[in-house]
Amino acid sequence: MRSPGKLFLTFGLAALAASIAAADSFSFSTGSPNGLIATGSRPSGTGVLEIESADDFILGAATSINHASFYGLIPAGASVGDITQVRAEIYRVFPLDSTNPPSGNVPTRLNSPSDVAFAERDSAVSDLTFTASVVNSSFAAANSVLNGINAIPNQTTGGEGAVTGTEVLIDVALTTPFDLPADHYFFIPQVALSSGNFLWLSGQRPTSPPFAPDLQTWIRNENLAPDWLRVGADVVGGADTFNGAFSISGNTVPEPGTIGLLGGGLLIAGLARRIHRSRRNVAKQ
Repeated sequence: MRSPGKLFLTFGLAALAASIAAADSFSFSTGSPNGLIATGSRPSGTGVLEIESADDFILGAATSINHASFYGLIPAGASVGDITQVRAEIYRVFPLDSTNPPSGNVPTRLNSPSDVAFAERDSAVSDLTFTASVVNSSFAAANSVLNGINAIPNQTTGGEGAVTGTEVLIDVALTTPFDLPADHYFFIPQVALSSGNFLWLSGQRPTSPPFAPDLQTWIRNENLAPDWLRVGADVVGGADTFNGAFSISGNTVPEPGTIGLLGGGLLIAGLARRIHRSRRNVAKQ
């Protein structure tokens, strides 16, 4: 038979293995740009209205997000060195973090991002770092939304037409991760340029593998806030819907019960070893 000390040690190691197994890697991606649309998404600045474009993802477990990347267009002739600031925001789904009922200034708030951000990171305050690389020196999107972001009844502009620019991939390391409980979220990347506007490119819809509900891209500017418009249904009009081209990754966080099991197991194992050593010392006397 095994000694009690060895049994308790085995229990503690099993708890440790359970905890490690519970902390799985997580990743989600909407794939590469499909060239259907490009939408403004930038921080506010001197004489510049803030614009936020948002697309969604779902976490089935508590997760620490430490990395993100997204594709966009910068003006032809601009370089990645013209990128002066990158922000990443997380919003929950309305009516969380929101005034309810809403203002009525947009066709619907059903499945929109909430009024205010749940979490934010910004290169300007060093809780994220970024690198940017050129993917294609000339990339075209069939439609765009930048200035035509209006309350009802003028929300449907059809978009602002095709745009061509330099396709860039922006890779973000979150030095302060997003630690998020299981829920449905929107991801919002924003980029500031020394001149011109950044446009977030659309990604694959549906995603592969698909998830449900896969909510479409929403957009707003400072004048429309706290409300949001659907890029497809409200601004462009018609049946088309879009996703933003982005990916996020990190690690799931073990449940508190698992952490308690680990701590209890290791504590018991440690005590058992001390008792076992004490008994051996007594036996030698």
